[in-house]
Amino acid sequence: MTGRVVPEQWRPTGAPAPRREPGTARIAVDLLGGDQAPAVVVDGALRAFADDPTLHLTLVGPAEAADAVVAAVHPARRHRLTTVLGGTAADAVAAGQADALVSAGDTAVTVLSAARALGRWPGIRRPPLAAVLPTAAGRLVLLDVGSTVDPDEETLATHARLGAAYATAVHGLAEPRVGLLTIGTEHGKGDRLRRAAARLLQDLPLNYAGLVEGSDVVLGRAADVVVTDGFTGNVLLKALEAATRPKETDETPAAVLLGVHGVVVVCHGAATGTDLAKGIAFAADLHRHRRIDVVQRGIA
Repeated sequence: MTGRVVPEQWRPTGAPAPRREPGTARIAVDLLGGDQAPAVVVDGALRAFADDPTLHLTLVGPAEAADAVVAAVHPARRHRLTTVLGGTAADAVAAGQADALVSAGDTAVTVLSAARALGRWPGIRRPPLAAVLPTAAGRLVLLDVGSTVDPDEETLATHARLGAAYATAVHGLAEPRVGLLTIGTEHGKGDRLRRAAARLLQDLPLNYAGLVEGSDVVLGRAADVVVTDGFTGNVLLKALEAATRPKETDETPAAVLLGVHGVVVVCHGAATGTDLAKGIAFAADLHRHRRIDVVQRGIA
């Protein structure tokens, strides 16, 4: 077990935890996060656990929910489970009990908890949530999708830098095209916020592609990264998820919080067990490949 553990909050669920193997990822799972928690979270945790033999789960929540996960796991594999009965998933990461966290709980609460427990990067006041969307031309990074619903132009400019760095870290794009979502592509289109943000983006060392519309997000031909406020981004994300769900795309239905010291993955409240399992696997991949560290270096 790595990191300090408060005795009254931790109960071993099997044999002592082994040394951490190369590639091992310890994911703190918020058992109470989600519209149908804890049942759907238990289901997702078990799916992810079964799919990845090097995955360790830190189960954060009530004993009854954690025990449901433990009871469903073969005793020989229970050393990969740890139960934390107090605090939040972000607290578990901050205490060294986990490498990353996954929650389908209230977005604002999760973001504030992560920022408080893990701390923000220098120069980041309002960390955004970034989601990867399938498009006709490939993949596109959309941010913010729910963290900052009322940003100013400086915040949007910062989010553009974060989104570009994320596209480079995850998709390997050396100079991702960054677009600003608004109601038209002609110069000066949009409200005061969008017009002010466009002026800032033009002066940043980014591959700024200009203004983009909602159709450009679906087609993916105008930009690799699309920046908007969290209100608009969340509405657009949910609409696109509803439209693509019957097609069962391979994309992870989750967003990553950029700008905090740690891996934080947020699933939507209506996430299914399969969605949560994908979110856990996504968090493990981000940790194993140190992708968030790459993003931070990319904006330094």
